[in-house]
Amino acid sequence: MKETMAPSKANQNQLFQTYKVKFKALADELRLKIMYELNQRGQVCVCDLTDIVGLPQSKLSYHLRILLDASLIQQEKIGTWNYYRLNETEVKNLLSEELCCIFYPNNP
Repeated sequence: MKETMAPSKANQNQLFQTYKVKFKALADELRLKIMYELNQRGQVCVCDLTDIVGLPQSKLSYHLRILLDASLIQQEKIGTWNYYRLNETEVKNLLSEELCCIFYPNNP
């Protein structure tokens, strides 16, 4: 396990803001469903995702933007369609050593 140092106060505030955006994005059942479906299906076209989650594209786009802003999903434009996939690295790092170090700076 690598050793992580506690961040400075300025870095800590920036990290808190970053995690706030991520956890806010996760605090919605529909966005969790979108992430689950992307995890199960891999890269999915927005046209298919509307049917999968049962939302019109305009409402789905709102939720996808929140997930994109939180870096929890990734977008790729292929032709005229946007495709989305789960950002597995970001999801796996959500409860990272870095976050634990903020809350428990004196633990080795």
